[in-house]
Amino acid sequence: MTVTGPCNAPDVVDVVALGESMVTFLPTRPGRLADVTSFDRGIGGAESNVACVLAAAGHSARWVSRVGTDGFGDHLTEAIGGYGVDVSAVRRDPERPTGVYFRTAGDRATDAHEVAYYRAGSAASAMAVENVDMEAVRAGRVLHLSGITAALSDECFGLLWQLTAPRPDRPLISFDVNFRPGLWRDADGPRVLLDLARRADIVFVGTDEARTAWGITGGPENIRELLPEPEVLVVKEGARGATAFSQAQPAGSRAAGAARVGAGGTPSAPGSATHPRPTATPVTFVPALNVTPVAAVGAGDAFAAGFLSGTLRELPVRDRIRHGHLMAAATLTAPGDLAAPPTRDTADRLAALDDEAWGTLRLGPGWTTQQADEEVRTP
Repeated sequence: MTVTGPCNAPDVVDVVALGESMVTFLPTRPGRLADVTSFDRGIGGAESNVACVLAAAGHSARWVSRVGTDGFGDHLTEAIGGYGVDVSAVRRDPERPTGVYFRTAGDRATDAHEVAYYRAGSAASAMAVENVDMEAVRAGRVLHLSGITAALSDECFGLLWQLTAPRPDRPLISFDVNFRPGLWRDADGPRVLLDLARRADIVFVGTDEARTAWGITGGPENIRELLPEPEVLVVKEGARGATAFSQAQPAGSRAAGAARVGAGGTPSAPGSATHPRPTATPVTFVPALNVTPVAAVGAGDAFAAGFLSGTLRELPVRDRIRHGHLMAAATLTAPGDLAAPPTRDTADRLAALDDEAWGTLRLGPGWTTQQADEEVRTP
């Protein structure tokens, strides 16, 4: 896939990520929220996580959102900007607070995990077409969105609907389904997410959330049957791995203002601004890496960032998935939502391993911070 966009814009970046970020309070010891007496402060937000990982990996990234005029808003913009992310399009809201949440130290997937959100009426929930810098949002080669934003308010959904509408100058739309049942005010959430995913170019979804949201009990192929429209559909299967379905485009096709990818990454010629029907659906599966996990929070965002990094660099689909796994492994082997990614040289070397070496690779805490030849020892 050759990614193009509004390259004549003066402030064009590789990726723009739009969505809410919150100040996160992490307990200093295990236990129930009722028992924990002190917390460490961090940041959390699916879209800003993607922007931070991409910026740390050497790409230009912009985060667009709204925060309050409080100290938490200051902390978010300063912390995210500290990763090298452009935060100049973040608006301040004097009437609404910055969202915060508390969580226990356990894995989100366990029944014992607790999370307490204080985001209702937040500044980000008031994002709308009228109060967001739409020029800054569209001035990227890729625009990354998630289903979390659509759940925050009717205004936020309207913003995403406008941004995903077909238009000649639309950047490549990346959409992470990110189904969070607790955020949806009614039963329309699954339908809304399906409608948005069908308007995107690259879609990320897990088999677990597809089962919860849409009742799909089969494998990745069943999800692709439900979502044939996206040019690239990436289905994540947790510790098993990930499958990418890529449309092979008819000659002369062009969708939504960006050159598209076929099975081998060959761009198609300019043509129609609508999504063409696929002539074939190549499938690429890459097993996940063997890691010694520290925390699972943020791994999905890191995977999306790695895949988008490979897309921006026009790597083969297999290597895009491998870069996704490597970025996810960096987050899995570190506490918190964000972790230092591997250097580009290290990631490229590991992504180029043969299948046997990839399958026997083991990664543990600290693997991204080791030096040079000691960085990662492969079999």
